[in-house]
Amino acid sequence: MPRHRARHRRRLVCAALAGAVVVLFLVNVLLGTYTVTIPDFVRLLAGERIPGASFIVMESKLPRAVIGTLIGIAFGIAGSIFQTMLRNPLASPDIIGISYGASASAVAAIVVFGATGLAVSASAMLGALGIALLIYLLSYRRSGRSGHSAAGARLVLVGIGFAAMMQALVSYLMTRTDIRTAQDALVWLNGSLNSSNWDRVLILAASLALLLPATALLARSLRGLEMGDDAAAGLGVRVAPSRLGLVVTAVLLAAVATAAAGPVAFVAFLSGPIARRLLRGAGSLAVSALVGAVIVLAADFTGANLFPLYLTDGTSLPVGVVTGALGAPFLLWLLVTTNRVGRGG
Repeated sequence: MPRHRARHRRRLVCAALAGAVVVLFLVNVLLGTYTVTIPDFVRLLAGERIPGASFIVMESKLPRAVIGTLIGIAFGIAGSIFQTMLRNPLASPDIIGISYGASASAVAAIVVFGATGLAVSASAMLGALGIALLIYLLSYRRSGRSGHSAAGARLVLVGIGFAAMMQALVSYLMTRTDIRTAQDALVWLNGSLNSSNWDRVLILAASLALLLPATALLARSLRGLEMGDDAAAGLGVRVAPSRLGLVVTAVLLAAVATAAAGPVAFVAFLSGPIARRLLRGAGSLAVSALVGAVIVLAADFTGANLFPLYLTDGTSLPVGVVTGALGAPFLLWLLVTTNRVGRGG
């Protein structure tokens, strides 16, 4: 595809996805079990108090939609960075163990120390960072003239091993606690926006305000690394520092998103490949971010408002359950098609 046509398509896709995010955002805020009209919503934003609506919309539905949008952006970018840099569609935080590290740390904080609220979020962030550091160090190897490099396949395999270990730790912790504590931990493990509030919004927004500019600065290096270490070095990219910066940024994005809402399954994994299909093969962090936001907002509205209509007990589903149901078939399809390509080669 010629460069000018690729740019034009990228603009169209970004505009369409941005429109979809706005529409889904309004759908989540205005519709559902409690509906509010657009004029009333404008009045609420202007500071006017409307009995009932003021609390439900401003303290529950609006922060929930904001956090859903922000974590979708963060997960989408984090997954796309890993998949692009390592040239492996399986290299996303929820596959290679980073999200499992956050989960194990958070569950340990809940079960062992009785942590709640922001303490659980902080534990999840520390767990994600710690596991990511171990994965990176263990997948680091010397490769001849190129010096040290983290091979994509090696990192994925090490990450999957850590994911299994962390999953086993979570299972052990869940068997060693009482039912009420296990229930609290299980809600967090599923990935949920039910505990959204403005304090979480401020923390998440402040984190992204620092991380998104850093991502934009590193994006040029990412395009070089996508072609391989030697080609990137030939283009003037400082391979090792650029890769380390990208890994740290992607891990932090995944960590702050997981800390805000739990390990929402497969959003990071799905966003990059969907963005590539929309752009016909070309990667884009901006498009991946918008795809992530669309997935989270659509899944949250579906789980909270549509599934209860068809379930006998009217139970709403956490957003992570819905995204997990979407991502599992995609993962199986990807594994099957990758295996066929490998045999054909």
